[in-house]
Amino acid sequence: MPAETPVVTGYYRYTDIWFEWHQALPDPEDRAPVKAILAHDALVHPDHPLQVEGIKGVQMYMGTFPTGEARLLFSSAQVDYLRYWLHAMQLTKHIIPLPYSDCLLTESNLKTVSPVVYPDGGSLRNAIKIIDKNNKRLKGSNPLVTHRRHLFERVRNFWTGKKGVWCALDFEAWERDHTLLTEFGWSLVGWNAGTQVEDHGHFIVEEAKAFRNSQYVPDHRYNYTFGESEVVKKAVFKQRIHNLIAKLAEYGSVFLIFHDNTQDVKDLNKLGVDLNGLSYVLPDTMPETGIFVIDTADLIGALLGEGDGNKRSLEKTCSLLQIPTKHLHNAGNDANYTLLAMRSMADGDPVDIQREKRWPQQTPAGVKVELKPWQEDSDYSDEEGVLPPVPGYEPTTEEKQNSDVV
Repeated sequence: MPAETPVVTGYYRYTDIWFEWHQALPDPEDRAPVKAILAHDALVHPDHPLQVEGIKGVQMYMGTFPTGEARLLFSSAQVDYLRYWLHAMQLTKHIIPLPYSDCLLTESNLKTVSPVVYPDGGSLRNAIKIIDKNNKRLKGSNPLVTHRRHLFERVRNFWTGKKGVWCALDFEAWERDHTLLTEFGWSLVGWNAGTQVEDHGHFIVEEAKAFRNSQYVPDHRYNYTFGESEVVKKAVFKQRIHNLIAKLAEYGSVFLIFHDNTQDVKDLNKLGVDLNGLSYVLPDTMPETGIFVIDTADLIGALLGEGDGNKRSLEKTCSLLQIPTKHLHNAGNDANYTLLAMRSMADGDPVDIQREKRWPQQTPAGVKVELKPWQEDSDYSDEEGVLPPVPGYEPTTEEKQNSDVV
């Protein structure tokens, strides 16, 4: 085997490849072609050798370390391909050597690795600045923030793999006795032999019709907005949930999605649902089998950089993600909105880039977003009677007078 053939695959830091690789080449004439092929605007060009069919721009990788710090990466396959392409195009005299082996990061060095796409050179340049700024902010950060950030990136990585089944579940119970279940809802997306499958539903317990909520939460059991509710006997209710969970295993890996999972998992156990092997920890790589819990309360906590242990409600989470909601506290609706919230975050950019896109220039220190009052409370503008002022705008005399009248 030639000495230059990599034995171990992994990833290289973008900065090592961009700044250092060409300088270490033994033949000075090879340095300019290597530098040129790695330039920001060259990488995103449709004729670049690293172009992936169906993707506009360049696909690279975002890796996170145990400390929570992130790094933009090339895969070793990408670096290796560039060496051979440059030589085949007669841009280098010989196949240039790989970077030093000390530069190679294996998956054991990284907590998470997920693909990331940059459509143009400007977005790539900005991403590098954002990553560097956030890494500085992360030094000495809260362990819960670090845990949530790792979870966020792992969910993004698994979701983009389009495997297994992702099923959001929700129970509603009588507010005066949480052991008395009144509703169950689910919403799922799965992949079967590469084909995407979606399903959702809502059960109402017939024997619990008389137990209505109103004091602490609204009762919306008859306001399922995603289809027709099924009113079923208590025994059927239990059996249908058993059947649903058992059928999920046909997809391989099962990801149960909750918004604050504590009570819902207790309800599943109370019904005797087989959750053997249920794990609250996602593995390093996409599993083929197993049942895993994903909590959207932790995902939004990662996005907001919050590490105080408090969890935002589903209503506030959807509001922050700009997902319109209707008739929450209906189990079927809540399950659908929980899945939509997960998909909104998992379909997006890596955590730091996504945060900046959603709440630009609202992270003055660390990685915690400083939300505005109207972002925290969707009814803020109605309560105050005015919308938040546009920065730098000076109202006219007439507007001030009208405001005084109001």
